[in-house]
Amino acid sequence: MLKSEPPKVPLVTKPLGILGSFAAARRNILEIIPQIAVEQPIVSGKTAIVRWHMVMDPASNRRILKEKLDIYPKSDVTKNLLEPAIGDSLFIAEGAHWRWQRRAASPVFTTRNIKNLAHIMSESADATCLRLEQVPGRADMFQEMVKATFDVISAVTFSGDDAMDSAAMHDAIEAYINGAAKVSILDVVGVPTWVPRPNRMFNPNRLGAMQIAADAAIERRKKIGARTPPDLLDLLLDGEDPETKRRMNTTELRDNLLTFIVAGHETTALTLAWSLYLLAFDPAAQDRVAEETRRVLGSAAATTDTVDQLIYTEQVVKEALRLYPPAAFISRTAQSDDELCGREIRPKDTVMMPIYALHRNRLLWDEPDHFNPDRFAPGQDYDRYQFLPFGDGPRICIGMQFAMIEAKIILATLINRFRFELMPERVPKPQMILTLRPEGGVHLKVAKRS
Repeated sequence: MLKSEPPKVPLVTKPLGILGSFAAARRNILEIIPQIAVEQPIVSGKTAIVRWHMVMDPASNRRILKEKLDIYPKSDVTKNLLEPAIGDSLFIAEGAHWRWQRRAASPVFTTRNIKNLAHIMSESADATCLRLEQVPGRADMFQEMVKATFDVISAVTFSGDDAMDSAAMHDAIEAYINGAAKVSILDVVGVPTWVPRPNRMFNPNRLGAMQIAADAAIERRKKIGARTPPDLLDLLLDGEDPETKRRMNTTELRDNLLTFIVAGHETTALTLAWSLYLLAFDPAAQDRVAEETRRVLGSAAATTDTVDQLIYTEQVVKEALRLYPPAAFISRTAQSDDELCGREIRPKDTVMMPIYALHRNRLLWDEPDHFNPDRFAPGQDYDRYQFLPFGDGPRICIGMQFAMIEAKIILATLINRFRFELMPERVPKPQMILTLRPEGGVHLKVAKRS
């Protein structure tokens, strides 16, 4: 029987205290969100020495992400979690250093360049289908999607470079996320970020070897020249800030390429895994996707020539991003006095945008815990700052279009060829460490469509 709601995170209904907050943050950072965050536009409090505000209000989100961007930089906690892996790249750089990198990198992700690389997405979708034909009627679709999207991002980043060990890089990224990239109790109570966090001191950064290998790949590419069509490395090598004429050096290129790899495969893999789970959860919605893909694709894999016709498939992807946003918790540190939702904001206050709670806020969405792709049907109206899976404003995810095209190509191809059903004994639990993952995987029954 179809359940009314897919799995969700248990939110806080009574004060946790410092130790309780620490335990919840270590287990699942989303479990520190109070239940009232899905009922109100803002929730404020204080933990030890830190004043904090959780904001679920579209107008305030616009102010934080666009109108007052410079007074709400990324929090020091965010930077400390990610800098060992991706350096001072686009994702965490601020001010002028961010602006010139963004200007230099933006042309890389034009529609034309994405279309030139999209055949790799179709090939990965085909390869995934071949693997699924060999499984004994069931599979962990999260792991399958991780492999599919990592194959895509490694191919479009360092295409044809046999010296880059993509499997070793993936293992290193996983080890870093599972080890060092976790919230510490010192983060929760507001201890200055220069104080060492034990979980980061005693978890070696295995990405160091990958950073060295990436540096070597960049230097090799500089010598041999661009490929046809150019991959992301070629495009970044050719990138130039039109205002300052500055180009990225090897370290800046490497940090941004690793950013695209770290962010560009796991987030899309999560979107696909949750999409597949939701379609297994709602067989009628799965049938609608299958009918659409049969009509648009026939028996072929989806491509950039057909992806724009996959209207309902895109609605499913967006609804999965609403219910399970990969970047489900965004943190900023206020730099000057401000006001949000009539609430006083002081310098050094932590301002959080719990995207998970925003996307389930009862003031903004009807039946917010239900799976309903028709929320995103053509003609449906909603404030762009109430749906923020990719952020917004000047710092909106630079790879958003790439990710959406990839997700639609792979999801449509899979649903066109296979039917997925729930395994009631294997219900995934939404758990956020660095991204919103399905704890235990997404185990589904898999059957080839006739």
